Amino acid sequence: SALLLFISIMTMFMSGVVAIFEYDLKKIIALSTLSQLGMMMFSISLGLYELAFFHLLTHALFKALLFLCAGILIHGAGNTQDIRSFGGLSLNFPLVTVCMNLANLSLCGVPFLAGFYSKDLIVELACQYSWGIFVLLMMFICLSLTVLYSVRLTYLSFVGPYGGGTSISVCESDYSLVGPVVILSFTSLVSGPILSWLNFPAPVLIFLPVFLKWGALFFVGVSLLVVLSLQGVTYSYKWGAVSKLSGLMWFLPW
Repeated sequence: SALLLFISIMTMFMSGVVAIFEYDLKKIIALSTLSQLGMMMFSISLGLYELAFFHLLTHALFKALLFLCAGILIHGAGNTQDIRSFGGLSLNFPLVTVCMNLANLSLCGVPFLAGFYSKDLIVELACQYSWGIFVLLMMFICLSLTVLYSVRLTYLSFVGPYGGGTSISVCESDYSLVGPVVILSFTSLVSGPILSWLNFPAPVLIFLPVFLKWGALFFVGVSLLVVLSLQGVTYSYKWGAVSKLSGLMWFLPW
């Protein structure tokens, strides 16, 4: 279990760092999936099997929503996946913007969305285990990285200046595209408490000191402030070797 714990934490860390330096929309979402798989393995390594399954279910719903929204954006933006050529898409895709941000916030573990119920429970129960400060610190850093790449993706795609991509067609009038997205958005809102009641008939009792109880929300808040203060920097990651190493996924494909 110690080996699985180490591998899962390093998987979360690696995928989070790589996602921050990635510009391909589908790769960023795929790397966030890898990060959440690391979270599930982390939960299993602590012996929290039911909780890992619970996170699998909630993650499936909001990640499906994220991929569908990404598909609509790629289709509408002339089949380009490079988020540098996006920018200001919230004007062309208001509904998709709302739904995708909902999925992103759920992924970050923002309170009362689907991801919060499973992710925060894993984090709080992990804080009860005596694995040491390194494991806890890495876990909180990985949570921060999730917020960093999610907000960066939102900023570059929807909020930032227009990147000069191809002409954008209006896709939101096609109900076959938008219908599933709206349905999955609804499930991202309500599936957390519903699946929690179904999976855990009795509430989970957690005893933690105040600083650990608020640790996850503190790290999420701090990383949100950091990425918002670095809005201009997100366009020019000129970090040379670090950027190249992360872009090549730490040479793992080789």
